[in-house]
Amino acid sequence: MAGERKMSPTNQTTYPFGMRPGKQHGGSPGLKRFGPTEKPKDRKGIMKKLFKFYLTEGKMIFFVFLLLLGSTCVLLFVPTLVGRAVNAIGLIGNNKDGYNDYSYVTLIGFALLGAYLFDWIFSTLQGWIMAGASQRIVRALRRDLFAKMQKLPLYYHDTHSHGLLMSHITNDIDNVSNTIASSTSQLMNSVITVIGAATFMIILSPQLSLVAFITLPLILILTKMIASRSRKMFIGQQKELGNLNGTIEEMISGIQMVKAFNQEENVIKQFDEINGDLLYYSTNAQIWAGLLMPFLNVITNLGLALVAGFGGAFAIMGLINVGIIASFVTYTRLFIRPINDVASTFNMIQSALAGAERVFNVLDEIEEKPDAENAMSLDNPLGEVEFKNVCFEYDKDVKVLKDVCFKVSAGETIALVGPTGAGKTTIVNLLSRFYDATSGEVYIDGHDITQYKRASLRNAFTVVLQDTCMFTGSIAENISYSKPRASRAEIIEAAVAANADHFIRRLPEGYDTIISGEISSLSQGERQLLAISRAILNSAPILILDEATSSVDTSTELKIQEALLKFRAGRTSFIIAHRISTIKDADGIMVIEGGAIVESGTHNELIAKNGIYAMMHNSQFDFDEISDF
Repeated sequence: MAGERKMSPTNQTTYPFGMRPGKQHGGSPGLKRFGPTEKPKDRKGIMKKLFKFYLTEGKMIFFVFLLLLGSTCVLLFVPTLVGRAVNAIGLIGNNKDGYNDYSYVTLIGFALLGAYLFDWIFSTLQGWIMAGASQRIVRALRRDLFAKMQKLPLYYHDTHSHGLLMSHITNDIDNVSNTIASSTSQLMNSVITVIGAATFMIILSPQLSLVAFITLPLILILTKMIASRSRKMFIGQQKELGNLNGTIEEMISGIQMVKAFNQEENVIKQFDEINGDLLYYSTNAQIWAGLLMPFLNVITNLGLALVAGFGGAFAIMGLINVGIIASFVTYTRLFIRPINDVASTFNMIQSALAGAERVFNVLDEIEEKPDAENAMSLDNPLGEVEFKNVCFEYDKDVKVLKDVCFKVSAGETIALVGPTGAGKTTIVNLLSRFYDATSGEVYIDGHDITQYKRASLRNAFTVVLQDTCMFTGSIAENISYSKPRASRAEIIEAAVAANADHFIRRLPEGYDTIISGEISSLSQGERQLLAISRAILNSAPILILDEATSSVDTSTELKIQEALLKFRAGRTSFIIAHRISTIKDADGIMVIEGGAIVESGTHNELIAKNGIYAMMHNSQFDFDEISDF
């Protein structure tokens, strides 16, 4: 297991504030865990992309802005009313004739009550509207991300942790969602309030305004200093959360192997190591973000003290009256409060930007090459296949296929054999355009497959993989996944042909038995029989079998081979197999080694050559004899 840090499963490693996390350790392909945390490469670009999603709810957000503008404008008159009330009370108290008229003060009181009521109504209304708009924005963002994942090439999914991708569509978007829901209207309100309060302050007393604005540079410097540090931690937190999800997904899906090799303790140690690094980033993110509010409160109180001190001095000098001081103190609070409000959601904003960056990184990935403008549909395919000097490489330095050339007539059955990693599966992946050849051409029915619409091309194939995939639903729904509108009679007929009907009928609900993806009581062999049933139901003209019977017993395999022999009739078939006994009847056999075709011919022809295929055959034959003995 990766990582050398000593750690007890019950005592997680903690990091003092300011320390860096420990040693790096490996992860899934394409995933570098615990490297140095980077700043967002293009923060303005992220904001622009988020703004485009906001524009989808532009009308609602504009209406919210109008509500906020009206509400804020009403509240901005409250300090002026308070100042007038203070002055009126002062006059009443100093009335030498003993006559006290409270009507003016009462009128101001009712005006204040009306202002607060008006603010409550408008705030409730804008909150209700913004809640719906923000969730629709998040829905659109999540929908686009999920749709993007369907359009990304298979190579992207092969080189990125599934847990990490799941984290993008759940945790990262949730962080963006929280910010949109709670911060958007608050930010708009803050901007309006700051501008309005500053305007009234300058009108009331330019001298006191200068005193109050002294605190602004302190606030800006402090915010920038803390933001630069907390942003790193929030980006790291989101990254490590994705890594943690990836590790959990790997360990849970591989729990049988973990237990089989007694790796429980090592798995716990690895989890603790990752969890410890997440603890480091999360703790420091919260600490740095939490530092802002106390410091801002100090600066706010300092500003109020300066306003009160200078205001008293100006009042003694006769430049202003007591009512103006009361109004000005309230305006100062209104001016500072929005900044404090933004600071209170500062950690959420930083986390959202980090999550948004990761989401948009996926959305910016290169999709599968689009169909050519003049692409044609592959209608009624015959199944003639040809590879011309096909080369393929994942990386420039690693060639997977080298000048592969062969031609298959319609209806022929071709077997691909060779050692693991030789390039057999890559050939069929190129044929169905899961990947595109680096150089050379692949033809079906005399046309380069890049000239066909990808959807119609893939409709020409039916595939059975070694690693079967079941979806949550009934047995019947899983079989009909390849043909959703198939009747129950067609589904049963396919299951009978695949020798799956007998075990399906033994299940509690038969064909209506619900299975849940990877979680079911079905054996691997039974799942493979369902996958073969699905392929038979699809009945496409080109059949690809990638170790399709590797998980069934010999007796069942013979029955499936008999069923597949009938199913293959009139279809072009590609069979990837390690068992020589399953491909003896193939029209042609190609031996793949090192990404090249080293031998080809029928079974008898290759045996007569006494080459690599003959050696494979003899070794398996000898092993079968020993097993029988």
